Amino acid sequence: MTIALLAVGCTTQPTAGTAPTAGASRTTAFNATDTAWIQLMIPMNERAQLLTDLAPSRKTDPAMAALVTETGSRLREDVRRLRALLQLSGVPDTRPHEGHNMPGMVSLTTIEKASATTGPAFDSILTAALHAHFTHSRMLCASERTHGQAGQAKELATHIATNTAEQISWLDRLRPPQPAPGGNLAATRP
Repeated sequence: MTIALLAVGCTTQPTAGTAPTAGASRTTAFNATDTAWIQLMIPMNERAQLLTDLAPSRKTDPAMAALVTETGSRLREDVRRLRALLQLSGVPDTRPHEGHNMPGMVSLTTIEKASATTGPAFDSILTAALHAHFTHSRMLCASERTHGQAGQAKELATHIATNTAEQISWLDRLRPPQPAPGGNLAATRP
């Protein structure tokens, strides 16, 4: 299972050595899972942030706007913390996932569609993309917590997983049931 992070088809990236440097605690030793997780979470969060940044100009539902504002703030903070961890790991910021569309990552096509819509149509795109992002982020964080080595990375993965669980619950309360193929309302979500 190691690496659900790399199972998305990306290549393994260089990692910092597993031996801590002089004066560093063992919790600062980063393994391949730690660095792969960091390098994947940065672009995932940046893409989701591009989508949340569109919301203020899209006349979204007020309750959705509150979620999006909170989500955007959390994404910015998470990216800041992830970049700090990447620097601490000693692995260069080569952006190995630049331009990729992976499970849970908001695609550039989705961002284009969202930027061309407003109101309920925008909310629909937003909720589907955020739900996928939150769900996949939680899975990636679970893999980091299980297979990662660096204490700081595992701690951040726990923090992000907790936040995304809250955001999924919040999002699910806001999302109305979607019409089933026969036109009846279904309890399913997009």
